[in-house]
Amino acid sequence: MKKVKMIVSGRVQGVGFRYSTFILAKDIGDIYGRVWNNDDGTVEILAQSEDSAKMAKFIQEVRKGPSPWSKVTYVDVTMANFEDFTDFRMAN
Repeated sequence: MKKVKMIVSGRVQGVGFRYSTFILAKDIGDIYGRVWNNDDGTVEILAQSEDSAKMAKFIQEVRKGPSPWSKVTYVDVTMANFEDFTDFRMAN
């Protein structure tokens, strides 16, 4: 199981980024985790998948900015260790 933590910087709050990330995970399939806004203006994503190709596609699309109104300037991707998720949700 591949698990990653992503911190996304840029114009990523107030532009539908979290919802678009949620839809992206559903469209790719087999991506589970959470996405939420941080107080510093970044968006944080915890994501996991058994399929490394799907995870790579998910990360690639997040880097592009899944919302047409977002502008991603940087994505910090690190391997992470967290409790397994069974779905993908937007957290508050």
